[in-house]
Amino acid sequence: MLTPDLKKKAVHLIMPIIVLFFGMMLASASLFGQDLPTDTSKSSSRFIDDVNGTTVEQAVERALTNNPELNAVRAEVEAGEALLRQAGSRPNPTLDIRGSKQFGGSDGSFMIESGLPLELGGRRAARVAVAGKELEIRRLSAADRELQIAAEVRNKFGEVLAAVMKLHFTDKTLTLAKENFDLVSAQVAEGRKPPLEQNMEVVELNRIRAMREGAEATVELRLLELKNLLGLDPKVPFTIRGDLDKMLDPIPPERTSSARAIETRPDVAATRAMEGLAAARSGQARAEGRIDGELMLGYQRMRSSFPLMDINSQTGALTTMNENMNFLTFGVRLMLPIRDRKEGMIAAAKLDEKAAHSRTEFSELTARREIAASYIRYERSRRAFEIYRVGVRDQAAANLDVVRQTYELGSKTLLDYIGEQRRFIETENGYIDALLEVFLARTEILKATNSAELTNK
Repeated sequence: MLTPDLKKKAVHLIMPIIVLFFGMMLASASLFGQDLPTDTSKSSSRFIDDVNGTTVEQAVERALTNNPELNAVRAEVEAGEALLRQAGSRPNPTLDIRGSKQFGGSDGSFMIESGLPLELGGRRAARVAVAGKELEIRRLSAADRELQIAAEVRNKFGEVLAAVMKLHFTDKTLTLAKENFDLVSAQVAEGRKPPLEQNMEVVELNRIRAMREGAEATVELRLLELKNLLGLDPKVPFTIRGDLDKMLDPIPPERTSSARAIETRPDVAATRAMEGLAAARSGQARAEGRIDGELMLGYQRMRSSFPLMDINSQTGALTTMNENMNFLTFGVRLMLPIRDRKEGMIAAAKLDEKAAHSRTEFSELTARREIAASYIRYERSRRAFEIYRVGVRDQAAANLDVVRQTYELGSKTLLDYIGEQRRFIETENGYIDALLEVFLARTEILKATNSAELTNK
């Protein structure tokens, strides 16, 4: 047991330590509270320019013009056009040059012969049909990729706007937290509040500062992703403009959009073109299994000698009897489909055609499912957004204001106010997420229904 004298000595020893500890905590709180950015109100202006910034329509147009992936797809379309021209070319003629010479004699011959392939059985037309279908598929694939890029640009544009909204809200929250910290610090200095409340405020202040760093990083990352879609270098200055809540124009009814989309969507049309390609290849296989021919035309010169003697009319000497003969050669070379009639190719092409038909049916079914899902997503997200807008957001702000006033009057603790402030931050971020979800769902409808608005056409 400690005697009263020992207790007094212990108190005298501990009290300076306690005072020093609280002094260090106050000093650290003041230090952390002074490291704030001097002007957070201008942080969003790095990304938003209401005058010279790029709109979502301009961003889509730039992406459709400059996106490297789209340029590569368009180059493939040009390659398909070149292949179609090549498929329509007629085959080159052949030239055969031959000669012969008798050993130990003067007999010999020389022949030149040319051949012209006829491409019987519709070979050329079948080849052109296959190349035409392949070109159609390339064009439809390019159109489908344009839709995807346009949708990705719109979605990323909306994500940037939503991230900027969160950053702007975090900046305002940080400013309010700084004011609260300054107020509590002054009250602690006057002895009206315990030092613990100042420490709690500095913790909350630094927590919001960390949130702000994350919010700004999100904006920068989303903007880099948008630049990538637009074909811009990451270091190029780029700003956007627009209000997310003003980019939610009404959408057409599902019934009218669904029927038109099934007929016009490039991905569905591409599966139909694949079915046509399989049919064209089946026709090509049948054409190659038919008889073919080649026209032959040539000239032949022959020199022949006989075992008889002749008298030279000029010298009267005996000479060997020779004769030079000239011939015109002509004929037809036929390719007879006796052993190989391309039965395997024909059977494979028919099976490919059947498979392509099944894929077409499935693609149409998938398109209907995507359209229905996009409308469900839009309707539900729209309702959730309205609930946030009407029944959550304003009430949460009012609740925070009431708790703040009661805290200032002494009816509520600082923990009550901090807890309500965190709920308000969560509510506001949820409101922004709900707004973004409506925008993304609307873009999904434009993509699923192949709307002209998606690509500004």
